Amino acid sequence: MHRCALFLTKRVWQLRPFEPFQSPNFSLYSISSFSLLILSTPSSHFLSPFLHSLSPSSSMAPGIEALQRSSNGGSVRPDSHLSDDGVSSKFKVTVVGSGNWGSVAAKLIASNAARLSCFHDEVRMWVYEETLPTGEKLTDVINRNNENVKYLPGIKLGKNVIADPDLENAVKDANMLVFVTPHQFVEGICKRLVGKIRGDVEAISLIKGMEVKKEGPCMISSLISQELGINCCVLMGANIANEIAVEKFSEATVGYRENMREIAEKWVQLFTTPYFVVTPVQDVEGVEMCGTLKNVVALAAGFVDGLEMGNNTKAAIMRIGLREMRMISKLLFSSVKDSTFFESCGVADLITTCLGGRNRKVAAAFAMNGGKRSFDELEAEMLQGQKLQGVSTAKEMYEVLNHRGWLELFPLFASVHEICTGHLSPSAIVEYSERKPNFSVIDGHAQ
Repeated sequence: MHRCALFLTKRVWQLRPFEPFQSPNFSLYSISSFSLLILSTPSSHFLSPFLHSLSPSSSMAPGIEALQRSSNGGSVRPDSHLSDDGVSSKFKVTVVGSGNWGSVAAKLIASNAARLSCFHDEVRMWVYEETLPTGEKLTDVINRNNENVKYLPGIKLGKNVIADPDLENAVKDANMLVFVTPHQFVEGICKRLVGKIRGDVEAISLIKGMEVKKEGPCMISSLISQELGINCCVLMGANIANEIAVEKFSEATVGYRENMREIAEKWVQLFTTPYFVVTPVQDVEGVEMCGTLKNVVALAAGFVDGLEMGNNTKAAIMRIGLREMRMISKLLFSSVKDSTFFESCGVADLITTCLGGRNRKVAAAFAMNGGKRSFDELEAEMLQGQKLQGVSTAKEMYEVLNHRGWLELFPLFASVHEICTGHLSPSAIVEYSERKPNFSVIDGHAQ
């Protein structure tokens, strides 16, 4: 019935503008019989973002309020959180990270935290403290101007966003943690948080990458869960941060584990806006692998652009890259679903990253320079402090594939790493086909 409710909700967007959800670019739509639509849906929890948004000014509010009361014994609203002592409390959110994507995530979250009664209106954002060229601390400037002037200049985050340079202080009262830092820093951050977070914390990772350990690859969500002993969902999608910051329409996918649908819907509620639509999928590994591996394919697309090989070649690289992404994911995690690759986290994220992401941009510059300038040098020059994920992910995947004897099965992924390290020229990205790999994935096994 949840799927039915989502279908009906999307359909009503097409009918009539609804004022509380107006944005400069997109509007949410409603119909006069919306209250009847809700009443015909058993689960009001699923539609709670819309219920709360309607109540301030809609003529349908009395009917909606009655529905909310009846759905929970006439007392606490259906999306309230009960603490261990049975007292109703609000969800309090901290964003762990404050780069380009972290700042945009804070903006999305802040807009909903201020609007929805189930969330505490204050949103903490942990900032790795930096001194700006003016001599001021980045945190002080963010709190004074309500703007991350270094990583998201010109965008107001929301007056309820509080930048905090003290990691432990930033998370101490939160029961929803949003991790959005470069993946190589996650383990160190988690070790600092052991014993410093609440016992009822839920986490979500927006981080695209993995850690390679002796026992094999470890996804960031698994690393967070293992280090902190908490459940961790993931959010991935075709999300170029600067476009979302100016409220251009985008989609994303929340991946969740079995029996975690309720918390997944809470994350959907926290992130969803009229211009940022989020869909839950029960496939954490599939969603996260898509978000991780697409950065490697984006490097390949960048090499093609830098050498001006043309759109046909780039399309071929993207197709081959998607095939290898799917195969690697299913070989490493048998639970990965094919359908996940058709969500925003899959093919959509691959397309947008290969067309406009930072990995593609820097890889194109690398190829134009004939591989003579290192990625570290180009990253420092072109990204103003932001970090590439593709180069480190390519290295990590190369180690995994090499260890398992799979390099010949994944020539595109192998070639990208060898180009990044100078063992092959950028033009080798199309020459790899001479290796003529012979492989297939059937039920998650290479043959």
